[in-house]
Amino acid sequence: MMQFDFSYYLDRISKYAGLIAAVLVVALSLLVAYDAMMRYLFSAGSIALQEVEWHLFDIVFLLGLSYALKHDKHVRVDIFFERYSRDTKAVVQILSMLLLVIPFSLLFVSDAFDMAYQSFLQHEVSPDPGGLGSRWVIKAVLVLAFVLLILQAVSEVLKAWHQLESKSKLWRVLAVVAVLGAMVYLAWYNRMAFWFDPVFLMFAMALVLLMLGFQVAFVFGGVALFFAMISDEVGLHVLEMLPYRTYGIMGNITLMAVPLFILMGLILEKSKMAENLLSSMGKLFGSVRGGLAISVVLVGAILAASTGIVGASVVMMSLIALPLMLKHNYSPALASGSIAASGTLGQLIPPSIVLIVLGDQMHLSVGDLFKAAVVPGILLIILYILYILIFAFLRKEAAPAIISDEPYKTVAKAAFKAILPPLLLIAAVLGSIFAGIASPTESAAIGVLGAFALAAYNRVLDFELVRYAAVETVKLTAMIFMILIGATAFSLVFNELGGGDMALQFFTGDVGSKWTFILIAMMVIFLLGFFIDFIEIAFVVVPILVPIVASFGIDPVWFAILIAMNLQASFLTPPFGFALFYLKGAAGDKVTTAAIYRGVVPFIILQVVALGIIVLFPDLIYLFGK
Repeated sequence: MMQFDFSYYLDRISKYAGLIAAVLVVALSLLVAYDAMMRYLFSAGSIALQEVEWHLFDIVFLLGLSYALKHDKHVRVDIFFERYSRDTKAVVQILSMLLLVIPFSLLFVSDAFDMAYQSFLQHEVSPDPGGLGSRWVIKAVLVLAFVLLILQAVSEVLKAWHQLESKSKLWRVLAVVAVLGAMVYLAWYNRMAFWFDPVFLMFAMALVLLMLGFQVAFVFGGVALFFAMISDEVGLHVLEMLPYRTYGIMGNITLMAVPLFILMGLILEKSKMAENLLSSMGKLFGSVRGGLAISVVLVGAILAASTGIVGASVVMMSLIALPLMLKHNYSPALASGSIAASGTLGQLIPPSIVLIVLGDQMHLSVGDLFKAAVVPGILLIILYILYILIFAFLRKEAAPAIISDEPYKTVAKAAFKAILPPLLLIAAVLGSIFAGIASPTESAAIGVLGAFALAAYNRVLDFELVRYAAVETVKLTAMIFMILIGATAFSLVFNELGGGDMALQFFTGDVGSKWTFILIAMMVIFLLGFFIDFIEIAFVVVPILVPIVASFGIDPVWFAILIAMNLQASFLTPPFGFALFYLKGAAGDKVTTAAIYRGVVPFIILQVVALGIIVLFPDLIYLFGK
């Protein structure tokens, strides 16, 4: 009983950390909105204020890591996990904490402490005039965050131990793990060669652990740590860079839009504004089956375009649209597939972060890429809608129409009143980005204020709504960024094991013709997109391809669009598609992983069809000018 009391106090530490983060995420939205209005209306900017903003952003997702673990928000593939007995789930949780979370976090704390201590000794300050001093403070938050994660992992072990009815199962599993660990150690000690290339073994181990139900982010981090330990040519020193890479994520102003757009979506979802928007658009389709799913695609495309960030778009649409579609008896597969597919349009539709990174790495004009991506984005939306209409026609019960007994004129009038305020908000957010008036982060903050205003207009704005939206924002943001940290660790070890050199040798070999090269390049990028983030692909693989593209005389803008479309498809592809993890994390128990997988397959096929159309008719990308 004593361990249960100890776990209670550890949980309270994470609880208070999460509540502090929840307060700060609201403060962040208000501060960014204030800063944007002061700069654009009064030309009064402040470097120090902007740095305070990204410091708050860092604290929000870092303090949220342990809070998300406390609430089991770190997403896992539950194909088998949901069928496990209570004891088996407890054993998986204990193994996850002992073998993945705690070892990875201990190493991270050690390396992050060195980074923060060096910053303290060097009296590091902001490189920008008027910026903040004592840069070591924000770096020390990295240490604090993973210390809290370790404490919460201990709490999870104690709680899972308390839940076990049969302790013998745990001891048997631990014995098997110990034997396997001893065998691996002996093989390493005697410097035995790998039977298979360790790059492939990394992927295989990650796949097995994911299928067994271990949390996604910790699988990536734990597998990276394991292979760094057993590979002499790698070593733990390669992960010394991880805190610095994480610090780079912390300083990415664009990623600050993630918690702000999530907060905006949660406010709209809780105030029923977004639900009314989707419901009203569905009613406007009248007797058309699948009308609500079509509305999801259209609204999802607008939201995706306003963020340009897949994590925020998918999570936001999952929170808003999924409960409504399930309420109207839609197939869980169709509902989740349409949400994931429309959410990932942010990979392609301008302003897309993918296109910005590709433009930088391929030395292309981002404006040219934005214009070239318009037609492929529209093409995908049309294909999605056509598929939904056909699916609804063939399976009437899976996508029922929303029939109203009211006269259509009355429905249209009521729908207009319901649609106009949210559409004005979305149009303001999207329009400010497209017009170049504001950045996605600034637009997201204005969107949060607009969402608060709409909630107040509907007389549902109260403390409970704000508390719910802020707390859930912290959980979901932490889940997304922990996956990003784990994927970064995975890619560091992957490159050190020779994955980058393997790709270079593969691409620079004799591929015969440009079409063979394009096919192979697309296949490899597609497969890599399962395991590593598009930023890693852009920085590792794309520079290898640039000289080959030039040597074959391939249009680089067209090739960049193919890469962007390819990466979008990989974000949806089971079992590693990141959009699927984000959707499952936001949806919780509302939909199973198996239903998500079934739902996205048709949309993946449609993306391949769209990719084929752009390959066969490359001039389509220039309909809006070069």
